[in-house]
Amino acid sequence: MNEEASDWSAGRWLNPPERADAVDGGLLVEPRGGSDFWRRTSYGFVHDDGSALLAPFPVDTAVEVSFRLDYAAQFDQAGVLVRVDERRWTKAGVEVSDGSPQVGAVVTDEFSDWSVAPVPDWSGRDVTVRVSRAGDALTVRARVDDEPWRLVRVAPLDPAAEATAGPYCCSPSHGGLLVRFTGWRRGPADAALHPEG
Repeated sequence: MNEEASDWSAGRWLNPPERADAVDGGLLVEPRGGSDFWRRTSYGFVHDDGSALLAPFPVDTAVEVSFRLDYAAQFDQAGVLVRVDERRWTKAGVEVSDGSPQVGAVVTDEFSDWSVAPVPDWSGRDVTVRVSRAGDALTVRARVDDEPWRLVRVAPLDPAAEATAGPYCCSPSHGGLLVRFTGWRRGPADAALHPEG
């Protein structure tokens, strides 16, 4: 897929974390306690204070973020954030909900939605989330280790919108979460939504 590894210094922090330390080619990040990204739906609140390391995300490109799924507290989360502004963004990754890791996405256009699927067997393993931007759509895929990609979400994004994307993490329910990001790659968008054959 011709991805190129991103230097962690290529991005700019949205809401800098408590700490971000380079470790073995990766990045160990501690988001602020109580941080999250969410707008209104069901819960009634607005949170826009999660930590994200963002770089330009033009049409016809893709971003992949890898991390170790070694967190287990309610609502701890990590993955990819795609952001236009505080009212239009998508986050995709693995979030702990009701005692289990869940792969999913939140798509926000003034109001947030949320879709998840349980992945208990992903605990303690390396997860990669891939977001591809082509035409008017974001295609979100995820996998664990070298297993096949699974489609997580297809979401709209105005092709004229200027967006940024990169690794993010949040810790809505407590402080002290440490997320070990092991990779951040950028490259061309996926050629098709569905594999041929």
